[in-house]
Amino acid sequence: MTSSPLFQPLTVGPLTLANRVVMAPMSRYFCPDEIPHDDMVSYYARRARGGCGLIITEATYIGHPSAHSYENVPRFYGEASLAGWKRVVDAVHAEGGKIMPQLWHTGSFRELGMAPDRDVPGFGPSENLNAFENTTHVTKPMTETDISDVIDTYAAAAANAQALGFDGVELHAAHGYLIDTFFWHETNRRDDAWGGETLAARARFGIEVVRAIRTRVGPDFPLSFRWSQFKQQDYRARLAQTPQELETLLGPLSDAGVSIFHASTRRFWEVGFSEVSERTLAGWTKHITGKPVIAVGSVGLAGVASTAKTSPTQINTQTISFGDSGLDGVEKVEALMAAGEFDMIAVGRAILADPDWAEKVRTGRMDERVPFAKELLSSLF
Repeated sequence: MTSSPLFQPLTVGPLTLANRVVMAPMSRYFCPDEIPHDDMVSYYARRARGGCGLIITEATYIGHPSAHSYENVPRFYGEASLAGWKRVVDAVHAEGGKIMPQLWHTGSFRELGMAPDRDVPGFGPSENLNAFENTTHVTKPMTETDISDVIDTYAAAAANAQALGFDGVELHAAHGYLIDTFFWHETNRRDDAWGGETLAARARFGIEVVRAIRTRVGPDFPLSFRWSQFKQQDYRARLAQTPQELETLLGPLSDAGVSIFHASTRRFWEVGFSEVSERTLAGWTKHITGKPVIAVGSVGLAGVASTAKTSPTQINTQTISFGDSGLDGVEKVEALMAAGEFDMIAVGRAILADPDWAEKVRTGRMDERVPFAKELLSSLF
C-alpha cells in the first residue's frame, strides 16, 4: 500500500502532510463544561499515532452567544478552553500529526433557552418560516451589526487557532448551519446586499468570513472550507443545479482565500451532476477551483446501516455497499484520487472505531481493522 496515492505526501502552502488520510470532523459531545479535557487530548493523539495525515477536530463553537446549540460541545474561546485546545495541539504534534479545528456557528438550529445566554435566539439570514406561535425555535434575521459581529468572531477564532499552533483551520459551512443558510435559497430570502435571487449574490456572507480570516492570519495559513449540497433538513437539497452555478459560489470563495475545499457528501463516489458527467462532487470542486480538495463519505463502512432524511418528515435506512470497489471502498478512493478527482479522503466512523485504521490500510492489514458499531459512540477512546 505504500505506493498507493493515499500514502503520498501533500504540501499545501506551509503545511506538509505525510499522507492523504484525513480524520473527518465528528461531533462527540463529551465536554460538559465545553473545555477540552484529558480524554479528549488522548483521543486525538491516538489518531495521530495511528497514521492520520491530518486531523480535523469535532466542530467547536466560535465566541458569539448565538453560536451554541447542542450541549457538551467544546468551545473555541475563553482562557480555559483555549488552554485545553493547546494541550490537544501539542499532543497531536508530539505524535507527528497535523491538526485543524473546525469552527462552528449552528445558526437556526439554536433555540431560546439554550446556553450560554438563554435569551438569545437562533441566528440566520431570514426568519424561520417553520416556527409556530409560542415556540422556542425562533430564528432572528441578522442585522448588519449582527453580521459584522459574527464575521469578526470567526476571524478572532481563526487567529486564536494560529496562535495556539494549529496547522490551519476549517470553516463548517455545510449541512444547514449558519454560513450554509446564507447560501441556500430556502433559508436566505433577503433582498439586501446579503441575499438575492442568485447563488452568487447569496455567497457574500461566506466570502466575507473568509476575507476577514485572511486579514487576521495572513495569506499563507491554511484555511479549509467544508461545504455541501445536502442539508440536515433535506438530504435532497442542492445549492447548485449545474456546475456553472456552483462556480459562482466556489470561484469567489477560492479567490477570497480558501486554501482547501472539503466537499461533504454522504458517499464519496457519487456523481455530482449526473446530467453532465460521471465526475464526483469533489471532482467538480477541484475542477472549478484548482485548489486541493478533501472528499468524504462512507469510507470503510461496507455493511453499516445508514439513515438519511430525504425530506423534513421522511427518513430512509439502507445498508452501505461498495459492490466491486473492494476493501470497503479503499480501492475506489485510490482510483478516483489517481484520476485527479480529489487530493485527500476524510474518514470518519471507521477511524472513530479504529484509531490505527490508516496504518493498517497502509501496511495491508485490512482484516485486522475494528469495524464500526453504534455502541462505540457512547465512549471516547
